[in-house]
This record gives sequence, structure tokens and C-alpha cells, in this order.
Amino acid sequence: MVTVDITMVIQMINMVVLMFLLNGVLYKPVKKILKERSEKMQGMQNDVAKFEENARLRQEEVDAKMSKASGKAKAALDAARAEAQAAGDEKMASIKAEVDQFKEKQLADINTQIDTAQTELKANLDGFATDMASKILGRAL
Repeated sequence: MVTVDITMVIQMINMVVLMFLLNGVLYKPVKKILKERSEKMQGMQNDVAKFEENARLRQEEVDAKMSKASGKAKAALDAARAEAQAAGDEKMASIKAEVDQFKEKQLADINTQIDTAQTELKANLDGFATDMASKILGRAL
């Protein structure tokens, strides 16, 4: 059975003193350390979030610059291709004109040769006709 005497009061005072001592020596410093650690972790998480946001923004910048550079390169390639096509078309037109001119000259030469041959044949036609008739008839006309 429990008797209430002075030892119980001393034990209660002892418990209260022990609670205050443990609170001051153990609980408050541990709570303080846990709070500091939590604040430090929260700060680190905020820093990580900032770094991730900066990395995302920089990646968007790089992507935009790459897209712009790609567009410029495509425009330059298209311009070079168009310039090469124009130069090729101009060269082809020049060669075609040269060939057409050469062909016209050759046709003119051939036509003059034909005309010359026709005039010579027409001039000798009477002589050919007489020669043919003499051969056919077997006597001179």
C-alpha cells in the first residue's frame, strides 16, 4: 500500500526538478537542432528549386537560340540553293542561245549550199536534158 509521507513529496519535487533539468539540457537543445535542420533543409529545397528554374530558363534560351540559328542556316541554304539554281539557269540559257546561234548558222550555210546547188542544177538542166535525150534516142540532138 502507498503511504503518503515526506518521501513522496521529495520524489514529486525530484520529478519536477528532473523535468526542468531534462527540458533545459535535453529537450530544448534537441528541438532547437531539429528546427535548425528543418530550416536548413527548407533553404536547400528553395535553392534547388531556384537552380532548377534557372536551368529551365537557360535551356529555353538555348532552344530559342538553336531554333533561330537553324532558321538562319535554312534561310542561308535556301538562298545559296536559289542562287546556284539561278546561276545554273543563266548558264543553261547562255549555252542554249549559243547552240541555237550555231544551229542557225549551220542551217543558213546548208540553205545557201542547197540554193547554190539548185541554181547550178537549173543552169545545167538544159545540158542534162539534151544529154539524156541523146542517150535515150541514141543520137545527138
